[in-house]
Amino acid sequence: MLKNGFHDVPAGKVTVVVTFLEMTAKPAMKAGALPDGVAFRRVTPDLDWYRDIFTRVGGMDWLWFGRLMLEDSALEAILADPGVEIYTLTRGGVDLALMELDFREDGACELEYFGLASELIGTGAGRYLINQAIERAWTKPISRFHLRTCTIDSPQALGFYQHVGFKPVKQAIEIADDPRLLGVLPETAGSHVPMLRP
Repeated sequence: MLKNGFHDVPAGKVTVVVTFLEMTAKPAMKAGALPDGVAFRRVTPDLDWYRDIFTRVGGMDWLWFGRLMLEDSALEAILADPGVEIYTLTRGGVDLALMELDFREDGACELEYFGLASELIGTGAGRYLINQAIERAWTKPISRFHLRTCTIDSPQALGFYQHVGFKPVKQAIEIADDPRLLGVLPETAGSHVPMLRP
């Protein structure tokens, strides 16, 4: 077992501290422009597109795995739901971002997934994309826009979300099977997260 600063971590598991954040009104926003050559677009994704962008944006660097654990039929149902909107940023014909807005809960929107491929980090694209998320969320009749981030995500993520107007409302500890040991992601994914073999 390995101690993560809170609890012993069982072999074969990944333990994270999850921070839940929300905003209850549209905040004042700072302008953000798209980098040259980058376009913003809504996507109607198929399974292959979604799994590819999900893995490139979050799986390899940050060990995102939630959507990769779903059966095809479960993921297809999410992607086809009219309450789910998916957007990307594209440069040179290559999609390099994932922004997923989930309006399936009445009166609320969840920023389910949000991230950039490494090629766009530091270009200002993140500011532009979060502005799009906030604008689009608050065009709907909601009273709460919320998200969750965790300790295996980018170390800048929590501060970034707070900077644009989200407020932390609670934290929780979650334990899951390590997706690398299940073959869902390669063993090289999420190198900042220790892999504890059984």
